[in-house]
Amino acid sequence: MPDSGRDAVMSGEIWSEFCDQLKAAGQHILREDAASDELHRAEGWRYLTRLTRVALDMFVECSDRDFPSFYRPSHETAKIGADNPDNIYERAEINGLNDYRIVGSRGSVAYLGLIAIAGGYEEEDGNMRSVAALDTHGGLQVDDDGQVEIRISRHPQPGNWLQITDDTVAVLVRQTFLDRKCEQAADLRIERLDQGGGKPQPIRAEALATQLRSVAAFVNGTAGLFADWAAGFKQHPNQLPAADQAYCQKLGGDPNIYYYHGYFALADDEALVIDVAEIPHCDNWNFQLNNYWMESLDYRYVDIHVNKHTAQYNSDGSVRIVVSAKDPGTPNWLDTTGHREGTMAFRWIGAEEVVDPQCRVVKVADLAQ
Repeated sequence: MPDSGRDAVMSGEIWSEFCDQLKAAGQHILREDAASDELHRAEGWRYLTRLTRVALDMFVECSDRDFPSFYRPSHETAKIGADNPDNIYERAEINGLNDYRIVGSRGSVAYLGLIAIAGGYEEEDGNMRSVAALDTHGGLQVDDDGQVEIRISRHPQPGNWLQITDDTVAVLVRQTFLDRKCEQAADLRIERLDQGGGKPQPIRAEALATQLRSVAAFVNGTAGLFADWAAGFKQHPNQLPAADQAYCQKLGGDPNIYYYHGYFALADDEALVIDVAEIPHCDNWNFQLNNYWMESLDYRYVDIHVNKHTAQYNSDGSVRIVVSAKDPGTPNWLDTTGHREGTMAFRWIGAEEVVDPQCRVVKVADLAQ
């Protein structure tokens, strides 16, 4: 391999290197412990293309930290790490040594949260830790016209302030809906302060080499990280244990969210019943189904998740969720969309306390009883 990024770009070796690294990421799809049915195998290869699209935005198209812009690192057709179907995710790349400002309309979403991030899945340790957080649960200030302004700096600022550190690399925004049909999304933009009225510089060969190497490292690191998670969940199927919350924060989790992760494995005539005995006061809660690669199933067209607003509650305030291949005619049924196995997640958002969901497998024919 050439000694420098410039040499690699000029000779064309950078493209061969990039393609070879993407090819190597395919080994995660072929792991012996991974789901290997036709559906999951096809989804696995598509997953790598989706990760590549996200990474190209992250490290190439939207990587100018002097002229940052929000892009969507996870959405309807590019999904990472049990992405929340109730969320709009937005991310902007920044430099922890600079100051920035976010302005725009707050919208009417149930929850708006921002975290500053250091590290990423492309790094050797795979950590994408939360540096600091600011959200509507913890006092994000909005003016009478519904406008919001947030200062991002290492040093304290008046009003809404998101603290960053020297090694901060990005800001991640979560907009969480109770009902997308009724709520208005926030409309935010970001800019660097004291930018001096300059303009973006032409791309440099050395920079492009670094960007493409980061793209390939991100695809490989992300695919490996969540394949490891799924393999671990698979050892204890049809359970929803609480996740290691501190570890979730190291991977970019929201500190106001309490996470559960698990694995479903059901025969065609079986259903997974999830009971939540009571619902504490919270900004939201939800449960979702994912494939083996921890991509949420296609929530655009099928009911694969349920939340605080969409759930039907029992008379005592409890909730029962039913997961199966066919509709058993019960409330809160979620469709496995042809998956006989996969991962799943439950989360409390801004909850005063947490109540552990309880799981059991029953025959679909017995559900009426």
